[in-house]
Amino acid sequence: MSKLDEKVGKYIQVVKDKGIDLDTDLLRKVTRGCGPSIYNADSETIAASQAGEMATLKNNFLIKKLGLSDGAKLDEAIDSVMETYGRSDTNKYRAVIYYMLTKHFGKESVYK
Repeated sequence: MSKLDEKVGKYIQVVKDKGIDLDTDLLRKVTRGCGPSIYNADSETIAASQAGEMATLKNNFLIKKLGLSDGAKLDEAIDSVMETYGRSDTNKYRAVIYYMLTKHFGKESVYK
């Protein structure tokens, strides 16, 4: 089993545990799109309590990667996803958050 397969397996379990709709193929593509960040313990997760981290998530992923326009709807989506993921969960995996935001905005075509 490759390292990528191990990470995807872990993220699949997280998605299932959260009761979120699972599209395994999309989750694999989103995970692959995260690149080497998923192999570093610090960059694999998102610090939702840090405003700078949320700004980076918004600018680098939602606006640049998904091609969305800046606005209140992006902040609302991030808030909604963090609520669904669980604010008290200390391990908010980047790939899972990106997957949830991709599904939220119906931007699966970015990964096709």
